[in-house]
Amino acid sequence: MNFLELRSTALFSLLILVQLPSCTNSGNNPEGKLSGSSSMVAPYGTPVLDGSASDEVWDLCEWNSIQQVWEGNKPEKGDFSGQYKMLWDENNLYILAEIQDDTLVDLHSDGLDRYWEDDCLVVLVDEDGSGGKHEYSHNAFAYHISLDSRVVDVASDSSYQYFDEHCVSRRTTSGNSSVWEIAVRLYDGNSYQDSIENIPKALQAGKIFRFALAYCDNDYSETRENLFGNISIPAGGSSSPLQDASLMGLIELR
Repeated sequence: MNFLELRSTALFSLLILVQLPSCTNSGNNPEGKLSGSSSMVAPYGTPVLDGSASDEVWDLCEWNSIQQVWEGNKPEKGDFSGQYKMLWDENNLYILAEIQDDTLVDLHSDGLDRYWEDDCLVVLVDEDGSGGKHEYSHNAFAYHISLDSRVVDVASDSSYQYFDEHCVSRRTTSGNSSVWEIAVRLYDGNSYQDSIENIPKALQAGKIFRFALAYCDNDYSETRENLFGNISIPAGGSSSPLQDASLMGLIELR
């Protein structure tokens, strides 16, 4: 490829990035990092976290769905549906999720015992966008946020640990409808160390990282029955974004 072709390709990639719509799944691929996956953008704003979803700043965003089947079967009408919005400021990524679930299940009194089998919201973040395996490392984080707002992930020694300081959440439930408002701090997984104080990254416009959102759904079975996510992943694959950050989508802060 000659110089003019390289320059044209770079300009075309830049135009794609600039033209991404706010807070929607675009299907574009900024920086060419993740072929065939979703790209999203989040506008700037600081909501009040009270689980009401009434803050006007959320009106800056469009809803995105949580309907892709990562494990299990397509949800029946009335069993599950989900949607979410995103914002950010210098300190946090903010998520508003509305979940319709006909049964809220928390079978394990010990929050570190098989937490992935209970109903929970899962926030997946790869701060530097490097992709790759992360199930037993901090190359990326998979925050399982339980119904009582505890946050669990796997530590670098393969033990299950609380990461409550990484995500602050407020949830309100009325009937089958739950509203989650979450503030997520982003950490550099390359330098992150368990059992010490780690400093979260300061966020700024133009930052691009990998992100996915999922919901573990259990209707009183011994194991979770379904796992629904916000992005499509290859059918028949041996892993999901819970194990491989390369399967996450890309998000740009605007």
